[in-house]
Amino acid sequence: MGHKPVLLDEVVSAMAPKDGETLVDGTYGGGGYARALLAAAKCRVIGIDRDLDAIERATVAAEKEPRLVPVLGRFGEMLALVEEAGFSQVDAITLDLGVSSFQLDQAERGFSFMRDGPLDMRMGRSGPSAADVVNQMEERDLATIFFRLGEEKQSRRIARAIVQRRLKAPFTTTLDLADLIEEVLGGRRGSRTHPATRSFQAIRMFVNDELGELARALEASERLLNEGGRLVIVTFHSLEDRMVKLFMRERAGLQGGGSRHLPKKDDVAQPSFDMPSKKAIEPSEAELEENPRSRSSKLRVAVRTDAPPMNRPVSTGVDLPSLDLVEASS
Repeated sequence: MGHKPVLLDEVVSAMAPKDGETLVDGTYGGGGYARALLAAAKCRVIGIDRDLDAIERATVAAEKEPRLVPVLGRFGEMLALVEEAGFSQVDAITLDLGVSSFQLDQAERGFSFMRDGPLDMRMGRSGPSAADVVNQMEERDLATIFFRLGEEKQSRRIARAIVQRRLKAPFTTTLDLADLIEEVLGGRRGSRTHPATRSFQAIRMFVNDELGELARALEASERLLNEGGRLVIVTFHSLEDRMVKLFMRERAGLQGGGSRHLPKKDDVAQPSFDMPSKKAIEPSEAELEENPRSRSSKLRVAVRTDAPPMNRPVSTGVDLPSLDLVEASS
């Protein structure tokens, strides 16, 4: 396929597949992780993806490898999807967060400003698109999205320029929006990255509710994993990594327990996860040179204990406008 999964060896090692086990690849994509896991043991892999293109690839692969079970849906819905596939518990779960190389490389999907295409960005191809968000959201809400999800310091300037420009004509293509953002920010100014990178990332994350999906997936993992089950997550964004780190530390009882002003409670729930390492695993120099996409990746691992689920809600840590404010165009 020409697409190399990030931290592949490290993911397979952390997933530690064994004969007879059932694993979940919640972001099937091009199937790189799933293929490696199936090759490592006589296990079964439930391949979940909200992108129909990915599931079509998985369906073709499953014709040759029946141990692969393709499932169309969001990984935030893992509990229901795994049950619909005929399973109640699993032995390991992996997620490779963010946009896939396949999606970036298809101009018609509208994820990349490097290829002109419709301003879409929907992983599941339903609901409001990026064009709907850019053309309908209030200036203040756009600025919030750019600042909180893209960590864009010039968020207000960009939002103001978008609102002023769309009075003349709506945004319909990726390059149309990217060119405006580049103009607002004064060009690249020697930067290696395109000026629209952070804004495009923010819109994509908002359109697909990526932090909300991650929160729901983390909660589901606590209920789905058997004792000794492995949770293996690759992140590319600081907000995602922070969510994963805080979830694993809290569930492992590593968030601290009181102070001289607030003594530790005796009825604290037993840890539902262990953490083999508190530090994230990062790509090697060799992988960074071979695969630039791995540059910002981090891998974190937690192992399910025999304690009952804590059933505590997972916060995204970010307040955002509601996508319900945007109507999907026909």
